[in-house]
Amino acid sequence: MDQQRIKELLTTAIEASIDAGAEIIKIYNTGFDVTYKADESPLTAADTASNEAIAKYLESTGIPILSEEGKSISYEERKGWEYMWIVDPLDGTKEFIKRNGDFTVNIALVTNGNPLLGVIYIPVEKTLYFGSEQTGSYKVNGLARYSSMDELISQGSKLPEVNEDKIFTAVGSKSHMTPETETFFDELKKEHGKIEILSRGSSLKICMVAEGAADIYPRFAPTMEWDVAAGHAIALFSGAEMVHHDTELPLTYNKADLLNPWFIVRR
Repeated sequence: MDQQRIKELLTTAIEASIDAGAEIIKIYNTGFDVTYKADESPLTAADTASNEAIAKYLESTGIPILSEEGKSISYEERKGWEYMWIVDPLDGTKEFIKRNGDFTVNIALVTNGNPLLGVIYIPVEKTLYFGSEQTGSYKVNGLARYSSMDELISQGSKLPEVNEDKIFTAVGSKSHMTPETETFFDELKKEHGKIEILSRGSSLKICMVAEGAADIYPRFAPTMEWDVAAGHAIALFSGAEMVHHDTELPLTYNKADLLNPWFIVRR
């Protein structure tokens, strides 16, 4: 796939995320009911509306889509896909329900299991993160109108944003802190002395490492591929890495089992 095509696909993913974010905010501001899926994870009308908005954009690309809220697709069907979109239309549904703003739209494109580009949009803040090998990774605060990728990049900050005075900072989950994570933080304190530990929801923890606001994010609890693929791309193209906590190998996608191993994101 040539660079121009990747740039076009990145633009499409960004537009999809913004449109999906607008659909989410409509529901966020007017009230909503919560139902529960078979695995007891929550589902709202915002998840569905966002998924439908994203599909309208991505289906036009001719690249198959794996989405948390899409139809179940067998490994036999998808194992031969060279390229695929991996989508979480509302990452952080628990945070959405709590109305704390820490939820995102996640869209990634992967090729042969490896991240090619990623987009994460925070609807409440109108903050956009995106990254690809061609562009590097960027953060755009208070997203305004734009007419081209170059204009969008001019609005943003290239990641990471370096702060030499920052003490070593780790970030953890608001909803999924585990004993293993607490032990890991204790080991970091022994290694670095005084450290700061922050907490955020959804894929924003990965974004914090990508932008340099945090140095490390350990995830020792279950996640699915659509939870992290977009963040992985943004972190990777900012110069960070996301690796299996045991093997130190990068995470890969479109596995037979879509459950991720425990992992560490670090600069």
